[in-house]
Amino acid sequence: MPGFFPGARENIAVPDDRKGQIVFKWPDHEIRRFTHAIVAPDELAVFMYQGQVKGTLPPGRHSIDATELPFLGIFADALSGGNLYRSELYFVGNREFTQNRFGGKIDSVQDPVSTLIVSLRVFGDYSLKVIEPASLLVNLVGTVDVTDNTAVTNWVAEQLLKVLRTDVTKQIVRNGWPILGLAAYTEDIEKAIIELANQQLATYGLTVARMGNFTISLDDESQKRLEQFSKDTAYSRLAGSFQGYAAGEMALGAGQGMAQGGGAVSPAFMAAGFGLGGQMAQPVQAAPAPPAGTGFPGGAGGGYAPPAPAPAAATVQCPKCQAVSPAGGRFCPSCGGPLGAAHCTGCGAELAPGARFCAGCGQAVGAAPATPVAPAAPPAPPPLSAG
Repeated sequence: MPGFFPGARENIAVPDDRKGQIVFKWPDHEIRRFTHAIVAPDELAVFMYQGQVKGTLPPGRHSIDATELPFLGIFADALSGGNLYRSELYFVGNREFTQNRFGGKIDSVQDPVSTLIVSLRVFGDYSLKVIEPASLLVNLVGTVDVTDNTAVTNWVAEQLLKVLRTDVTKQIVRNGWPILGLAAYTEDIEKAIIELANQQLATYGLTVARMGNFTISLDDESQKRLEQFSKDTAYSRLAGSFQGYAAGEMALGAGQGMAQGGGAVSPAFMAAGFGLGGQMAQPVQAAPAPPAGTGFPGGAGGGYAPPAPAPAAATVQCPKCQAVSPAGGRFCPSCGGPLGAAHCTGCGAELAPGARFCAGCGQAVGAAPATPVAPAAPPAPPPLSAG
């Protein structure tokens, strides 16, 4: 064979400028006999033929010779007298490949606290490790020339996002996690995501070793809406009611808000404008405090909410002796008089509640009835004179 001599030697190894690749494919499909394959400590060499793995080489220096590596016999080229092996040779890195970025929109979910529909997004990085090089080559990479790692890392990032879209939504709904406090559960989410993602990646000989800078956040519009809701909730609680808070905002911020063309007008201010415009001159009546929130920032999440005062018991005043007694009784416990509608003892007219004198005859309430005076007998006629 022209240019070929049996004693020729050359080394096959991953070039220095390609050491960072997960998969490196040796460009020559014809490998000379007695060539040395140098496999680094964090690599594994894989021989493939017609899409199937035929043999592997562990880290070290290996002589490409069928007498030392029997599986090479199937690659021997008869035309070269067995001095060439026709095969595809891959070097697969099995160290941990770090700082692979991923991120994007997760999904739209309903916040359990505010019931608002918000959009979540996630950003972070992960480290990837090859645990089964043969599975990676057969099931994912195939026989293409993997010139960089993005063919593998981009696919893994898509799997992570797919798991996040389903699992995070499920966790929020099942556990009632507040969106604004979601950072407190980052560790739990990260652990679950790694476990679920690795179940899918195992088929491809890959595993996510760890995650870093893992952050789940709201998009800008959802963040603004939830912060405004938190503010309204907190201030309404302080004011005793949303109406009280809205009226206060209207009184304090009307000039500034309108000067900015309505751009700085808050929802509470708008509520005041539509529903409370005619009440600004009237004192705000205290309303029962809203119930304590559940885990909402500014919404008494876990804080103390004073109980509402018990309503005062209804009472009624006796029209006869003016004694106060609980409502519902039929007779006064002090004087025994009836507690129904009172009537004047003089003229029988119905008395107004709390009246001290009768509007009909002027008699004092509770006075004894006047004793009627019998009319005087007419004077006896003078005696008739005799005659």
